[in-house]
Amino acid sequence: MRPSVQILSLALGLILLIILAVALGETPLTGAQYHQALIHPGSPEGDVLWGLRAPRAVMAALVGAALGLSGAVLQGLLRNPLADPGVLGVSAGGGLGAALSIALGLAGAPGAVEASALVGALGAGGIVVLAAARFREPEALILFGVALSAFAGALTALVFNFSPSPVTTAEVLSWLMGSVANRDLGDILAALPPMAIGLGLCLYARPGLLMMTLGEETAALSGLPMARMRAAAVAGAALLTGAAVAASGVIGFVGLAAPHLVRSGARNDPAAILAPSALAGAILLVAADLAARMAPTDVELKLGVVTALFGAPLFAVIAWRAARSWRG
Repeated sequence: MRPSVQILSLALGLILLIILAVALGETPLTGAQYHQALIHPGSPEGDVLWGLRAPRAVMAALVGAALGLSGAVLQGLLRNPLADPGVLGVSAGGGLGAALSIALGLAGAPGAVEASALVGALGAGGIVVLAAARFREPEALILFGVALSAFAGALTALVFNFSPSPVTTAEVLSWLMGSVANRDLGDILAALPPMAIGLGLCLYARPGLLMMTLGEETAALSGLPMARMRAAAVAGAALLTGAAVAASGVIGFVGLAAPHLVRSGARNDPAAILAPSALAGAILLVAADLAARMAPTDVELKLGVVTALFGAPLFAVIAWRAARSWRG
């Protein structure tokens, strides 16, 4: 499949899925109610479609696109098919920031938890950017990220351990499991600036991703500012992930799965795979959120739970295939 055809197909699929996510929900509507919502957006039916479902679907698409793009950038940068936004500790840093703000009683302040998550993610991303400038080997950066993620996870466990009340513990756990429920236009607008900056950094690093597949020595002789591009790739992925965590909590496996779903269509070019990965990530998360809403359960499933249920087996398959290629 030609890359342009793949991108167009994914874009059309995403639009159709968003329409489906707006049309469907836990509360079924009749044809007359849909007509009322379209004619009078301020009606109760219109509030359901345009005030509740539409912002939720758009936020899921934005978060999924950010995670899919950051996953593609990291897999190209680290030359590792198992890399994803969580591998460098950025997601864990964002989760730690949110957990701390909730434990300190800041959840009642508008935007406090989201801002704390973004600060935590950017703090972890800043550390990783410094590490990327110090370590040229992808393996060293991966190990550093694993260590940072483990440390942030341990600190988050301490927050649970010293939580002032069971209610606070439940709030922290609920946030960490991820959700785009009850998001509105203000939340979407707040997520756009950091995502746009992250996108710009990733596009700047794009020419260097293909060059990195040829090896460090060849990349160094290419004339491209590889050190700056490497730092920009890490910073862009960190900013995209941090904005996603701030908007929806910690959601795993989307950044891992999305690039693999579109890699063959992009001819395994780590630069050409960026746009398809973003679209595939958006499709995955909108579909997962729709499944969470439509599941016949008394309590709505958390978005991070749904992505983990489908993502963990996919991760195992990818790891198995990678192990077979390494043995071969």
